[in-house]
Amino acid sequence: MTKIKAAVVGVGNIGSIHADIYSTLESVDLTAVCDTDKEKADKAASKFNCKAFYSVESLLAELPMELASVCTKGEENGGDHYIPTIQLLDAGIHVLGEKPISNNIEHARSMQKRAEEKRVRYGINLNHRFTPSAVKAKEWITNGRIGSIHMIDLTMWIDNPVESSPWFHLRALHPHSFNILNYFVGPVKKVHCFLNKGEGRKIWTNAQINLLFANGVIGHLRGSYDGDFPSGSFGIENLEIVGSKGRIVIENACESLCYFPRRSKSMEKFDCYGGMNHFQETFKSRIEAWVQDNINQVLPAEVNGSGQEGLAAQETIEAAIKSFETDTVVEL
Repeated sequence: MTKIKAAVVGVGNIGSIHADIYSTLESVDLTAVCDTDKEKADKAASKFNCKAFYSVESLLAELPMELASVCTKGEENGGDHYIPTIQLLDAGIHVLGEKPISNNIEHARSMQKRAEEKRVRYGINLNHRFTPSAVKAKEWITNGRIGSIHMIDLTMWIDNPVESSPWFHLRALHPHSFNILNYFVGPVKKVHCFLNKGEGRKIWTNAQINLLFANGVIGHLRGSYDGDFPSGSFGIENLEIVGSKGRIVIENACESLCYFPRRSKSMEKFDCYGGMNHFQETFKSRIEAWVQDNINQVLPAEVNGSGQEGLAAQETIEAAIKSFETDTVVEL
Protein backbone atom coordinates (compact mmCIF):
# COMPACT_ATOMS: atom_id res chain seq x y z
CA MET A 1 0.00 0.00 0.00
CA THR A 2 1.31 3.41 -0.98
CA LYS A 3 1.33 5.67 2.04
CA ILE A 4 0.65 9.40 2.14
CA LYS A 5 3.69 11.33 3.31
CA ALA A 6 2.95 13.81 6.09
CA ALA A 7 4.77 16.45 8.11
CA VAL A 8 3.88 18.44 11.22
CA VAL A 9 4.90 22.09 11.52
CA GLY A 10 5.02 23.18 15.16
CA VAL A 11 5.55 20.32 17.61
CA GLY A 12 4.34 21.76 20.88
CA ASN A 13 1.56 20.06 22.80
CA ILE A 14 -1.04 19.99 20.01
CA GLY A 15 1.50 19.39 17.26
CA SER A 16 2.78 16.37 19.17
CA ILE A 17 -0.77 15.00 19.24
CA HIS A 18 -0.99 15.37 15.45
CA ALA A 19 2.37 13.68 14.98
CA ASP A 20 1.46 10.85 17.31
CA ILE A 21 -1.79 10.16 15.43
CA TYR A 22 -0.13 10.32 12.00
CA SER A 23 2.51 7.87 13.23
CA THR A 24 -0.16 5.31 14.18
CA LEU A 25 -2.11 5.39 10.91
CA GLU A 26 -1.28 2.60 8.48
CA SER A 27 -2.04 4.84 5.51
CA VAL A 28 0.41 7.57 6.57
CA ASP A 29 4.20 7.87 6.60
CA LEU A 30 5.21 10.67 9.00
CA THR A 31 8.38 11.80 7.27
CA ALA A 32 9.18 15.13 8.96
CA VAL A 33 8.60 17.47 11.86
CA CYS A 34 9.44 21.17 11.83
CA ASP A 35 9.87 23.69 14.62
CA THR A 36 11.92 26.84 15.05
CA ASP A 37 12.82 25.47 18.48
CA LYS A 38 15.62 23.06 17.53
CA GLU A 39 15.35 21.09 20.77
CA LYS A 40 11.63 20.46 20.25
CA ALA A 41 12.13 19.46 16.62
CA ASP A 42 14.99 17.08 17.45
CA LYS A 43 13.07 15.50 20.32
CA ALA A 44 9.99 14.91 18.14
CA ALA A 45 12.08 13.57 15.26
CA SER A 46 13.72 11.07 17.61
CA LYS A 47 10.39 10.00 19.07
CA PHE A 48 8.67 9.52 15.71
CA ASN A 49 11.68 8.28 13.77
CA CYS A 50 11.57 11.01 11.14
CA LYS A 51 13.65 13.97 10.00
CA ALA A 52 13.78 17.30 11.88
CA PHE A 53 13.61 20.66 10.14
CA TYR A 54 13.96 24.07 11.76
CA SER A 55 12.22 26.26 9.21
CA VAL A 56 9.45 25.84 6.65
CA GLU A 57 11.89 27.05 3.98
CA SER A 58 14.28 24.14 4.69
CA LEU A 59 11.33 21.73 4.81
CA LEU A 60 10.09 22.88 1.42
CA ALA A 61 13.59 22.73 -0.06
CA GLU A 62 13.55 18.98 0.50
CA LEU A 63 9.76 18.52 0.20
CA PRO A 64 9.46 15.13 1.94
CA MET A 65 5.66 15.30 2.28
CA GLU A 66 2.36 15.66 0.43
CA LEU A 67 0.33 17.05 3.31
CA ALA A 68 1.13 18.87 6.53
CA SER A 69 -0.45 19.87 9.80
CA VAL A 70 0.26 23.45 10.86
CA CYS A 71 0.19 23.48 14.67
CA THR A 72 1.98 26.72 15.38
CA LYS A 73 0.60 28.87 18.17
CA GLY A 74 1.21 32.60 18.70
CA GLU A 75 -1.14 35.28 19.98
CA GLU A 76 -4.60 33.92 20.84
CA ASN A 77 -3.36 30.48 19.68
CA GLY A 78 -3.70 31.61 16.07
CA GLY A 79 -1.14 34.35 15.58
CA ASP A 80 1.56 32.20 14.00
CA HIS A 81 -0.53 30.18 11.51
CA TYR A 82 -0.45 32.63 8.61
CA ILE A 83 3.10 32.58 7.23
CA PRO A 84 3.76 28.80 7.34
CA THR A 85 0.31 28.08 5.93
CA ILE A 86 0.81 30.45 3.00
CA GLN A 87 4.26 28.98 2.34
CA LEU A 88 2.91 25.44 2.30
CA LEU A 89 -0.14 26.27 0.18
CA ASP A 90 2.06 28.09 -2.34
CA ALA A 91 4.15 24.92 -2.61
CA GLY A 92 1.04 22.85 -3.37
CA ILE A 93 1.01 21.07 -0.02
CA HIS A 94 -2.39 20.08 1.39
CA VAL A 95 -2.72 21.71 4.83
CA LEU A 96 -4.62 20.84 7.98
CA GLY A 97 -4.39 23.94 10.16
CA GLU A 98 -5.04 24.18 13.86
CA LYS A 99 -7.89 26.36 15.00
CA PRO A 100 -8.46 29.21 14.93
CA ILE A 101 -7.77 29.46 11.22
CA SER A 102 -6.18 32.78 12.26
CA ASN A 103 -6.87 35.34 14.97
CA ASN A 104 -6.45 37.98 12.26
CA ILE A 105 -9.54 37.90 10.05
CA GLU A 106 -7.76 39.39 7.03
CA HIS A 107 -5.10 36.69 7.29
CA ALA A 108 -7.83 34.06 7.57
CA ARG A 109 -9.50 35.30 4.40
CA SER A 110 -6.15 35.39 2.58
CA MET A 111 -5.30 31.82 3.61
CA GLN A 112 -8.61 30.47 2.36
CA LYS A 113 -8.35 32.47 -0.86
CA ARG A 114 -4.80 31.16 -1.47
CA ALA A 115 -5.96 27.56 -1.00
CA GLU A 116 -8.69 28.15 -3.58
CA GLU A 117 -6.24 29.74 -6.01
CA LYS A 118 -3.75 26.89 -5.63
CA ARG A 119 -6.53 24.26 -5.74
CA VAL A 120 -5.15 22.39 -2.76
CA ARG A 121 -7.03 20.85 0.16
CA TYR A 122 -7.19 23.06 3.21
CA GLY A 123 -8.80 21.88 6.43
CA ILE A 124 -9.01 23.15 9.99
CA ASN A 125 -8.81 20.96 13.08
CA LEU A 126 -12.41 21.57 14.18
CA ASN A 127 -12.30 18.28 16.02
CA HIS A 128 -15.18 18.75 18.47
CA ARG A 129 -17.82 17.70 15.94
CA PHE A 130 -15.92 14.70 14.61
CA THR A 131 -17.75 12.30 16.90
CA PRO A 132 -20.04 9.34 16.18
CA SER A 133 -22.72 11.14 18.23
CA ALA A 134 -22.56 14.23 16.00
CA VAL A 135 -22.69 12.12 12.84
CA LYS A 136 -25.72 10.17 14.12
CA ALA A 137 -27.48 13.37 15.22
CA LYS A 138 -26.90 14.90 11.79
CA GLU A 139 -28.33 11.73 10.22
CA TRP A 140 -31.45 12.01 12.40
CA ILE A 141 -31.89 15.64 11.35
CA THR A 142 -31.37 14.89 7.65
CA ASN A 143 -33.91 12.06 7.82
CA GLY A 144 -36.47 14.36 9.44
CA ARG A 145 -36.58 12.59 12.77
CA ILE A 146 -36.90 15.81 14.79
CA GLY A 147 -38.81 17.67 12.07
CA SER A 148 -38.04 21.29 11.36
CA ILE A 149 -35.38 22.72 13.67
CA HIS A 150 -36.65 25.56 15.84
CA MET A 151 -33.76 26.19 18.25
CA ILE A 152 -30.21 25.14 18.99
CA ASP A 153 -28.30 25.73 22.22
CA LEU A 154 -24.64 25.00 22.95
CA THR A 155 -22.57 25.34 26.11
CA MET A 156 -18.78 25.03 25.82
CA TRP A 157 -16.48 25.87 28.68
CA ILE A 158 -13.11 24.93 30.08
CA ASP A 159 -10.85 26.15 32.86
CA ASN A 160 -8.16 28.20 31.15
CA PRO A 161 -6.27 30.60 33.44
CA VAL A 162 -4.22 32.16 30.62
CA GLU A 163 -4.47 35.95 30.39
CA SER A 164 -3.55 37.40 27.01
CA SER A 165 -5.69 39.58 24.76
CA PRO A 166 -9.18 40.73 25.74
CA TRP A 167 -10.61 38.40 23.06
CA PHE A 168 -8.54 35.27 23.77
CA HIS A 169 -11.52 33.25 25.01
CA LEU A 170 -13.68 34.02 21.98
CA ARG A 171 -11.03 33.62 19.30
CA ALA A 172 -9.28 30.53 20.68
CA LEU A 173 -12.15 28.41 22.01
CA HIS A 174 -15.23 29.23 20.01
CA PRO A 175 -14.16 28.30 16.48
CA HIS A 176 -15.22 24.87 17.74
CA SER A 177 -18.56 26.16 19.00
CA PHE A 178 -19.57 28.01 15.88
CA ASN A 179 -18.46 25.16 13.64
CA ILE A 180 -20.70 22.77 15.58
CA LEU A 181 -23.61 25.19 15.26
CA ASN A 182 -22.94 25.68 11.53
CA TYR A 183 -22.66 21.92 11.03
CA PHE A 184 -26.16 21.30 12.35
CA VAL A 185 -28.02 24.47 11.35
CA GLY A 186 -26.08 26.35 8.67
CA PRO A 187 -24.68 29.88 8.44
CA VAL A 188 -25.30 32.57 11.05
CA LYS A 189 -27.10 35.73 9.94
CA LYS A 190 -27.20 37.89 13.09
CA VAL A 191 -25.21 37.99 16.34
CA HIS A 192 -25.83 39.70 19.69
CA CYS A 193 -23.06 39.21 22.24
CA PHE A 194 -22.73 39.89 25.96
CA LEU A 195 -19.46 39.36 27.87
CA ASN A 196 -18.14 39.69 31.39
CA LYS A 197 -14.90 39.03 33.25
CA GLY A 198 -14.65 36.20 35.75
CA GLU A 199 -13.53 36.84 39.31
CA GLY A 200 -9.97 38.11 39.30
CA ARG A 201 -9.76 38.05 35.49
CA LYS A 202 -8.42 40.85 33.28
CA ILE A 203 -9.86 39.55 30.00
CA TRP A 204 -13.40 38.75 28.89
CA THR A 205 -13.83 35.13 29.98
CA ASN A 206 -17.61 34.57 29.94
CA ALA A 207 -19.94 34.91 26.97
CA GLN A 208 -23.66 34.73 26.27
CA ILE A 209 -24.31 35.03 22.53
CA ASN A 210 -27.72 35.09 20.86
CA LEU A 211 -27.88 33.94 17.24
CA LEU A 212 -30.24 34.08 14.28
CA PHE A 213 -29.36 31.67 11.49
CA ALA A 214 -29.99 32.32 7.80
CA ASN A 215 -32.74 29.69 7.73
CA GLY A 216 -34.64 31.32 10.60
CA VAL A 217 -33.49 29.00 13.38
CA ILE A 218 -32.70 30.81 16.64
CA GLY A 219 -29.79 29.77 18.81
CA HIS A 220 -27.61 30.50 21.76
CA LEU A 221 -23.99 29.96 22.78
CA ARG A 222 -22.83 30.02 26.39
CA GLY A 223 -19.05 29.93 26.72
CA SER A 224 -16.45 30.35 29.42
CA TYR A 225 -12.79 30.09 30.31
CA ASP A 226 -13.83 29.90 33.97
CA GLY A 227 -15.42 26.44 33.85
CA ASP A 228 -14.14 23.43 35.76
CA PHE A 229 -16.75 20.72 35.63
CA PRO A 230 -15.58 17.10 35.73
CA SER A 231 -16.97 14.54 33.34
CA GLY A 232 -20.15 13.10 34.76
CA SER A 233 -21.47 16.38 36.15
CA PHE A 234 -21.38 18.65 33.12
CA GLY A 235 -18.14 18.35 31.23
CA ILE A 236 -16.69 20.48 28.49
CA GLU A 237 -19.63 20.71 26.10
CA ASN A 238 -23.40 20.18 25.94
CA LEU A 239 -25.62 20.58 22.88
CA GLU A 240 -29.42 20.67 22.53
CA ILE A 241 -31.28 20.79 19.21
CA VAL A 242 -35.05 21.33 19.36
CA GLY A 243 -37.31 20.48 16.43
CA SER A 244 -41.01 20.28 15.64
CA LYS A 245 -41.08 16.50 16.22
CA GLY A 246 -38.36 15.92 18.80
CA ARG A 247 -35.23 16.96 20.58
CA ILE A 248 -31.58 15.82 20.47
CA VAL A 249 -29.17 16.22 23.38
CA ILE A 250 -25.44 15.45 23.23
CA GLU A 251 -23.68 15.60 26.58
CA ASN A 252 -19.96 16.25 26.99
CA ALA A 253 -19.21 16.12 23.25
CA CYS A 254 -19.55 12.34 22.90
CA GLU A 255 -20.42 10.70 26.22
CA SER A 256 -24.20 10.68 25.87
CA LEU A 257 -26.53 10.95 22.86
CA CYS A 258 -30.27 11.25 23.56
CA TYR A 259 -33.38 11.47 21.40
CA PHE A 260 -36.62 12.74 22.91
CA PRO A 261 -39.77 12.49 20.74
CA ARG A 262 -42.06 15.49 21.17
CA ARG A 263 -45.30 13.78 22.17
CA SER A 264 -44.11 10.64 23.88
CA LYS A 265 -42.56 9.71 27.19
CA SER A 266 -40.26 7.25 25.47
CA MET A 267 -36.69 8.26 24.68
CA GLU A 268 -33.46 6.76 23.39
CA LYS A 269 -30.12 7.13 25.10
CA PHE A 270 -26.73 5.94 23.90
CA ASP A 271 -23.72 6.10 26.19
CA CYS A 272 -20.44 6.69 24.32
CA TYR A 273 -22.14 6.11 20.97
CA GLY A 274 -19.88 4.46 18.40
CA GLY A 275 -17.35 3.56 21.05
CA MET A 276 -16.02 7.08 21.63
CA ASN A 277 -15.51 7.48 25.36
CA HIS A 278 -13.80 10.84 25.77
CA PHE A 279 -13.35 14.18 24.05
CA GLN A 280 -9.61 13.55 23.58
CA GLU A 281 -10.47 10.81 21.08
CA THR A 282 -11.86 13.44 18.69
CA PHE A 283 -8.34 14.40 17.58
CA LYS A 284 -7.86 10.94 16.08
CA SER A 285 -11.27 10.83 14.40
CA ARG A 286 -10.74 14.27 12.88
CA ILE A 287 -7.24 13.54 11.55
CA GLU A 288 -8.43 10.19 10.17
CA ALA A 289 -11.16 12.06 8.26
CA TRP A 290 -8.54 14.50 6.91
CA VAL A 291 -6.29 11.67 5.76
CA GLN A 292 -9.24 9.90 4.15
CA ASP A 293 -10.17 13.04 2.23
CA ASN A 294 -6.64 13.06 0.82
CA ILE A 295 -6.68 9.35 0.03
CA ASN A 296 -9.98 9.86 -1.79
CA GLN A 297 -8.60 12.99 -3.47
CA VAL A 298 -11.79 14.92 -2.76
CA LEU A 299 -12.19 18.31 -4.35
CA PRO A 300 -10.84 21.12 -2.14
CA ALA A 301 -14.36 22.48 -1.67
CA GLU A 302 -15.50 19.08 -0.36
CA VAL A 303 -12.99 18.77 2.49
CA ASN A 304 -14.74 17.77 5.71
CA GLY A 305 -13.97 20.54 8.21
CA SER A 306 -12.63 22.86 5.51
CA GLY A 307 -10.78 26.14 5.63
CA GLN A 308 -14.00 27.77 4.47
CA GLU A 309 -15.75 26.35 7.54
CA GLY A 310 -12.96 27.64 9.74
CA LEU A 311 -13.27 31.07 8.14
CA ALA A 312 -17.06 31.09 8.66
CA ALA A 313 -16.59 30.41 12.37
CA GLN A 314 -14.01 33.20 12.67
CA GLU A 315 -16.24 35.65 10.81
CA THR A 316 -18.95 34.96 13.38
CA ILE A 317 -16.51 35.49 16.25
CA GLU A 318 -15.47 38.85 14.84
CA ALA A 319 -19.14 39.78 14.50
CA ALA A 320 -19.65 38.84 18.17
CA ILE A 321 -16.75 41.08 19.20
CA LYS A 322 -18.19 43.94 17.14
CA SER A 323 -21.62 43.35 18.70
CA PHE A 324 -20.20 43.63 22.20
CA GLU A 325 -18.10 46.69 21.42
CA THR A 326 -21.00 48.55 19.80
CA ASP A 327 -23.84 47.10 21.91
CA THR A 328 -25.75 46.24 18.75
CA VAL A 329 -27.01 43.25 16.81
CA VAL A 330 -24.48 42.62 14.02
CA GLU A 331 -25.48 41.12 10.69
CA LEU A 332 -22.97 39.01 8.80
